[in-house]
Amino acid sequence: MRRLVCSAVFSLFIALTALLTVGPLAGMLIAPDSSAPTWVAPPTAPDAAAGPPAAASPSGPVLPRSVPVRMSIPAIDADSSLRPLGLNPDRSVEVPPVEDPMQAGWYSLGPTPGEPGASVIIGHVDGYHEPGIFYSLYKLKRGDQIRIDRRDGTSARFVVYRTRQVDKNDFPTDQVYAATPRPELRLITCGGSFDRRSGNYSDNIIVFASLVGSS
Repeated sequence: MRRLVCSAVFSLFIALTALLTVGPLAGMLIAPDSSAPTWVAPPTAPDAAAGPPAAASPSGPVLPRSVPVRMSIPAIDADSSLRPLGLNPDRSVEVPPVEDPMQAGWYSLGPTPGEPGASVIIGHVDGYHEPGIFYSLYKLKRGDQIRIDRRDGTSARFVVYRTRQVDKNDFPTDQVYAATPRPELRLITCGGSFDRRSGNYSDNIIVFASLVGSS
């Protein structure tokens, strides 16, 4: 089977190296069914002026560093342990194993979920004839909840405030990776139309969420 690549916007790497505290965008390896029709995520309708809910102001909840171990998103029935991801020798971000497309991973060189800054979780949209953990990521809307269980026994609760579908050539680096005073979360996968010649999806789906509490 031919392995196809859903890559990140690697042209952004130089700009992202200055933001390593929150991490660069990963490339995502996928291997969709070559006999299946191209999957196209419906366009999202982001509110360009949308921002974090008031509860996630800089004076809101903040958690100490603790490794995330599990992610749950009830609205899209997504539940996965979280595999730590680092950097490849070429300094691109590692991705979860394509052989297990339902496995999500978090960028371990950035903030952990609940710390100030943007914590990044990466998942496949599909792989090896199967939907991936983030196959339905585009469906998330403002107000949907994300739970991250942490190694210290606490659970961080995030609420989505924005979902965007963007052309990879127009990836909003500053919005995704810039340091933030509040604890935030970014979920990233591929979307849009699939180009079989290049082996890439045209877009990225990006979900923005803010910490609203813990238990």
